[in-house]
Amino acid sequence: MCRFAGHTKAHQQIIALPRANLSPRQSRSEWIDRRPMNPFEANAPLTVSQLNHQVKFLLESQYPAVPVTGEISNLSRPASGHLYFTLKDQGAQIRCALFKSTLARSRYRPQQGDKVLLRGKLSLYEGRGDYQIIVSGIQPEGEGALQAAYFQLKARLEKEGLFDPAHKQPLPTTIRRVGVVTSRSGAAFHDIRTVLQRRFPAIEVILYPTAVQGKEATAQIVDAIATANRLKQVDVLIVGRGGGSLEDLWCFNEEAVARAIYDSELPIVSAVGHEVDVAISDFVADIRAATPSQAAELVSPDQWEYRERVSRLLSRMSQSINLLLARKQQTVLHMSQRLRNPAERVREWQQRLDEREARMQRAIGNVQQRQRERLAQLSERFKRASPVQRLRQDQHDLQQLHSRLTRAQTTHLNTQRRRMAALAGQMNALSPLNTLQRGYSITRNEAGQVLQEAKQVKAGDQIITLLRQGQITSQVVVTQTDTKEA
Repeated sequence: MCRFAGHTKAHQQIIALPRANLSPRQSRSEWIDRRPMNPFEANAPLTVSQLNHQVKFLLESQYPAVPVTGEISNLSRPASGHLYFTLKDQGAQIRCALFKSTLARSRYRPQQGDKVLLRGKLSLYEGRGDYQIIVSGIQPEGEGALQAAYFQLKARLEKEGLFDPAHKQPLPTTIRRVGVVTSRSGAAFHDIRTVLQRRFPAIEVILYPTAVQGKEATAQIVDAIATANRLKQVDVLIVGRGGGSLEDLWCFNEEAVARAIYDSELPIVSAVGHEVDVAISDFVADIRAATPSQAAELVSPDQWEYRERVSRLLSRMSQSINLLLARKQQTVLHMSQRLRNPAERVREWQQRLDEREARMQRAIGNVQQRQRERLAQLSERFKRASPVQRLRQDQHDLQQLHSRLTRAQTTHLNTQRRRMAALAGQMNALSPLNTLQRGYSITRNEAGQVLQEAKQVKAGDQIITLLRQGQITSQVVVTQTDTKEA
């Protein structure tokens, strides 16, 4: 949109252009000599086309950019996309042409009866000899004054520190309720609710209805922000409306609204108009959104991210259980490798194995219990977000995994018990006590050493013979190392 300030003075300067083109050293006669030839003086009549062409050249060269104010009438919108209308005041009127390319660059769309400020060059439509303005920029009359007030207020509030980033609050990490300060019937509230319903239906929306344009809008917006801060019903507040002209959006450029946003204890997202619209409230707010829809996206998480988080938690739980089982299996294997011959050692390790099994069962039970509690919490939260069927399927899969884990545990522990029993049997088979059971005896010296050769004792030594039942203490009379002599 083209905005112009001080057009009255500029208009006076442009009106004076024919006289201002004369340099101090040029006389009026010299300027007249450069004018187009007078056909009556030169006895050379001009055609209508030549005359219109020369008049057009004079108008366009002397009035390249004229600011004019007036009221639009006789507005015509042909299929070409150009606009043709008459600009009039109480005493006169002039034809105007606003071409499609210029109209596309302007946010303002002229309407019948609008009072406007336009800028354009004077020209002549040679085909009909119509005097007209070729419009290069147009806006509602009075918008220039609003722009000046806008920049003055912006500079003053910025100097006071209302735009200071250090004062801005971050959005809460968890948002359950969103407050919206806007019109009940406007498109902005509908867009916000639609986006929140799509992204995260569990978020509750509370409307603080206000007018968003007109004389009463400023006071109502200030009161709505104060009410939201007093009631503390929401976690964040969206203040805004849909697009419109500068006059329509002006309530969001009021100082009272800016100070209400600055004093708010609730984080505020400003969402005024379209992306190209920038209001004073955008600078003061904690976060500026280009549109109301973007504001809803800023304050809401994506429910699919939560679903992925649950999947990651389930995967981590399964990995933790598998890792715990692998560690326990490694411990059992290490224990079995350290077993020694005596049966007592075997029983000791069996007891330790039972203790570790019980501890493992308790640890796994605790982990599973914590994961069940965590899953129950997430399930409750997601019930409000409505992916119920997926959660039920995930719970069913978890129960199956738990059953498979329990069966695998039982099978593995039974296998280890059988293996330990086999090892105990082998140890018992190699035990010296079984040798005595078969009718043999074991003889030791006084030091307790098992005698394998006669030369280990001499006559007079005492020896102890272990039998199947009891023992015999003897005294050596003679030793023989040669079995043949015996």
